[in-house]
Amino acid sequence: MILAVLEGIAMCFVLLIICVVGIANGPVGMVFFYEKEVQEKAIELGLTSRETIRKRKMITYIAILVPQFLLVPLTVYLVNGAPDFRTAAVQMTVIYLISGLFDRLFIDWYWVGKTKAWIIPGTEYMMPYIYGKTLIGKWVSTLIGFPLLAAIIAWLVSRI
Repeated sequence: MILAVLEGIAMCFVLLIICVVGIANGPVGMVFFYEKEVQEKAIELGLTSRETIRKRKMITYIAILVPQFLLVPLTVYLVNGAPDFRTAAVQMTVIYLISGLFDRLFIDWYWVGKTKAWIIPGTEYMMPYIYGKTLIGKWVSTLIGFPLLAAIIAWLVSRI
């Protein structure tokens, strides 16, 4: 279980690096994580375009999903040697929840919500950038979606 905790912390760093690279030239680089009206305002201000948002979103999601769907299961099975469905599902759940809580608490609540690093000029009045249905959806995907994802992956691998 200690390895799963360490791997969860490593996944936090993967997510952090993706975000740091994504906003290296300013937070508009990851405006696709903001509410739709913020995205539209950024386009209206000439800070980005729909095409740029679409491209950056696709690249970022690939950078996030590849480690989640490949790296996490590979470490659980190959590094940790998970012998069965239950062990693998629990270890993947631990990894996913650590990185998910890091995303919700450090990135969304603190870094985006409490610092100036993610403020897009001309949209300050639209803060907080993550609220309502989006915020609820993120918490549901973290607390319910990640354990479910872990169980599905463990079940699929146990069928092989």
